[in-house]
Amino acid sequence: MKLTDNVLRSFRVAKVFRENSDKINCFDFSSNGETIISSSDDDSLVLYDCQEGKPKRTLYSKKYGVDLIRYTHAANTVVYSSNKIDDTIRYLSLHDNKYIRYFPGHNKRVTALSMSPVDDTFISGSLDKTIRLWDLRSPNCQGLMHLQGKPVCSFDPEGLIFAAGVNSEMVKLYDLRSFDKGPFATFKLQYDRTCEWTGLKFSNDGKLILVSTNGGALRLLDAFKGAVMHSFGGYNNSKAVTLEASFTPDSQFIMIGSEDGKIHVWNAESGMKVAVLDGKHTGPVTCLQFNPKFMTFASACSNMVRLLVLEKHLQLHINGSY
Repeated sequence: MKLTDNVLRSFRVAKVFRENSDKINCFDFSSNGETIISSSDDDSLVLYDCQEGKPKRTLYSKKYGVDLIRYTHAANTVVYSSNKIDDTIRYLSLHDNKYIRYFPGHNKRVTALSMSPVDDTFISGSLDKTIRLWDLRSPNCQGLMHLQGKPVCSFDPEGLIFAAGVNSEMVKLYDLRSFDKGPFATFKLQYDRTCEWTGLKFSNDGKLILVSTNGGALRLLDAFKGAVMHSFGGYNNSKAVTLEASFTPDSQFIMIGSEDGKIHVWNAESGMKVAVLDGKHTGPVTCLQFNPKFMTFASACSNMVRLLVLEKHLQLHINGSY
């Protein structure tokens, strides 16, 4: 089924999960779309079955805390940043709840974590003004970049290049094979002193870069030329909350939550707003991602996760099958 404006308007809340006692800070879908895992300020990792619409299990990281959780290429392992004790990144086996490896190096909070879509490489950005390149098979940092400010970073969908957003005004593109030579392209954007950049994502077709902020606007860039194609606004974010913005898997639409619990959707090509969905959230929608394989997406505010599906699939989901 193809996503269209009308299809997007027909999404409804199918499930509400209240598994957490504190804020959900991040979640991530598995690449096969069958599960989603969340990290929370209550130090828990909750694994959900997207097809059954049920929580599967809960693990804890009481000692180190957990944030920025990401699946690796194996559906039973994750990497995540710590928000207690130190700023080490941890690699965990969900199967037996054991750490496989630690990745020490950052000395301030990690603010960005991106897994390569093709291999065991991942990158991290931190308030220590560095981006580090890692390989899951080694605890040693494979590459280090010192920057002029707090970075956000992400791999492109082919895993050949990565983008770094620096100082909330520049996007730098690096070739993974020669990143030590510096960026091969730098796009300077007009600086907006009213907000900070909080995230950067490529579209699945690799043609677009989405820059999210803690203000009331998103920017969509041409990934090759760096030109700002659209700025999206008209959603509420008066308290400078970090709201996650996402592409749909077909790269055609962009979504973000807002502080009033609504979810706003734009057409990436035309820049027109096509839907405002009621996620029935009681607070700011801080996490929002579309399932990579199925017609569902997930949103989270404070301590609740919601799974939204097409209206015509609603009964199937409520009955617990897909």
